[in-house]
Amino acid sequence: METTKTRKVPRNHVKAEATKEHPAQVEVYYEDVTIGRWRTVKYSGALPASRVNELRDRVEKLQEAVKFAREEANNTEVTDKKVGRAFLEYLFSSNPGGA
Repeated sequence: METTKTRKVPRNHVKAEATKEHPAQVEVYYEDVTIGRWRTVKYSGALPASRVNELRDRVEKLQEAVKFAREEANNTEVTDKKVGRAFLEYLFSSNPGGA
């Protein structure tokens, strides 16, 4: 959709020229002058039903995979490691090359 913006500009219309005895007779009228044009474009986020169903199926498969992975991770035996100490020793050691 395209719209225009207008402004009223005063104009003069001389009804009668000035003479020695009488001043000029002037009428003021307003004229619409275009000062800009704007174009409005409206976008839609609507998707076809087939695409919505496809995305829903993918999300459900992803949810099932995450649930399965979480259950497997909860059943896995983990060895406790002190990573922070090794990291700080490396960072603050006087010989970072390890020799």
